[in-house]
Amino acid sequence: MKRTRTLTLIALSLSLAGAASAQTADPSGTVTFVTTADPTFNPWSPNAFVESNLINELLFPGLTRWDKDLKPVPDLATSWKASADGLKWTFTLRKNVKWSDGKPLTADDVAFTFNDLVLKKELGANQGSTWRNSVTKVNAVNPTTVEFILSRPWASLPTYLAYYAGILPKHAFAGVTDPWKFTAFNKQNPISSGPFKISQVVSGATVRMVRNDNYWGERPKLQGVTFKVVPDSNAQLAQLLSGDVDQIAIGNPETVDRVKSSPNLTVDIATANIYYFVALNQDDPRFKDARVRQALLYAINRPAMITSVLKGYGQVATGPIAPIQKSFYNAKVQQYPYDPAKAKALLAQAGWKPGPDGTLMKDGKPFVISMPTASYQQLVPISLLVQQYWKDIGVKAEIKTMDWNSYIQQVIVKRDYQASAAWWSTPADPDVLPYYDSSAANVGNNIPNYKNPKLDTLLENGRKASSLVARRVVYNEAQALMAKELPYLYLWYPQSITASNKRVQGMRGITQAADFQYANEWFVTK
Repeated sequence: MKRTRTLTLIALSLSLAGAASAQTADPSGTVTFVTTADPTFNPWSPNAFVESNLINELLFPGLTRWDKDLKPVPDLATSWKASADGLKWTFTLRKNVKWSDGKPLTADDVAFTFNDLVLKKELGANQGSTWRNSVTKVNAVNPTTVEFILSRPWASLPTYLAYYAGILPKHAFAGVTDPWKFTAFNKQNPISSGPFKISQVVSGATVRMVRNDNYWGERPKLQGVTFKVVPDSNAQLAQLLSGDVDQIAIGNPETVDRVKSSPNLTVDIATANIYYFVALNQDDPRFKDARVRQALLYAINRPAMITSVLKGYGQVATGPIAPIQKSFYNAKVQQYPYDPAKAKALLAQAGWKPGPDGTLMKDGKPFVISMPTASYQQLVPISLLVQQYWKDIGVKAEIKTMDWNSYIQQVIVKRDYQASAAWWSTPADPDVLPYYDSSAANVGNNIPNYKNPKLDTLLENGRKASSLVARRVVYNEAQALMAKELPYLYLWYPQSITASNKRVQGMRGITQAADFQYANEWFVTK
């Protein structure tokens, strides 16, 4: 998920040791990665998630991208400034940028991307609610100048413009009535402006890219990039060990030692702005009671799960702002150590009493939770362990396993679930409004449909604050409130484990998303 970037199809937050000099680069070199399902070549499509995110980074740059400190720096835009009231941001675009078909990329493309796709509520664009919360319109002032007109201040706008916010070609969508059903573009042969362009798509098998000679920046050092569609993590590992792929994200930490034993591979373990959670759909009246949410978290032995599922590669989560954000992370919030007795007591206070078979009952109904999950990474074992912990306190979880794309449709798009384990990968910024604001419930990234006017106000104030000190005060209070209220049941902050062939060089070692924003620098040794 995104958003993921969440554990994503491949995590590229690494710094490869022993980097070879550029003189040893193979000019005809290519690299091969993996993705878990057929991607969608459109970062704004409601069906584009983890299987598509990083691929789209190679095709559709945004106005900004991240530097090594995860701060926004120029990409398609060379500079930007906000008005005194914070309600208008003006971006100056890079000159002479071309699409892969040779046509110029201009402010009209930026305005089209946001006005005609992202900001149209009826289209339900991926991350659309993030932008509709604050952006009312994007104006093309002239071919190299755009204005973002806001309904309320958004201090982190340049940061979010670096987060899977690629610009699309207006001319390619001329006459298209439904942009999400534009199969020729979204699934086959998109027009791109990044360092690579699509050369071949074989559904269920491969996506091949070649160098985009119209790319505005330094000529890519690689001749091409291939993504193999490999849903199973064990198959991914086998292909890495055999040399058929060059890099994978290791979803099962038990395999780390096996990778380390290979002389051709290197393992990188890094922190990331990711947190795992169990979402409780608060359209279900049972979960509106904070005591119930707290009880269900007290019942989960998170340290034990980190040991068994992650093999220790993670730490207990306290909220959505991860420790990688050193200036904002607040560990001094309400904690939920494993305490089944406390969980049972809170549920009893909320009116849940043991029934004849031990399952808790209230108003004559047993506490049974529908809990769909996906066959992806560690989601199934996580769900099974949560199921067991909840069973120990008298709560029954019924798990249904499905493929990743079906899971996205049911849980994320349709909100057809009662509880589900998942994760968020977000920009390394404390602005989490798109994931918690009441306006993002039901149609946005507020998956639990949690609504709290007090939290809404805090997150709005965070967007208005400009100084580090002011932002820290606001987000410390917001973290304390979220830890008490538990919009999500926070599980852990995982470490990302990436295994790579040593021949792959030139990656900056920032984060998975940021490394892909500099793909023209990658190369392989001869």
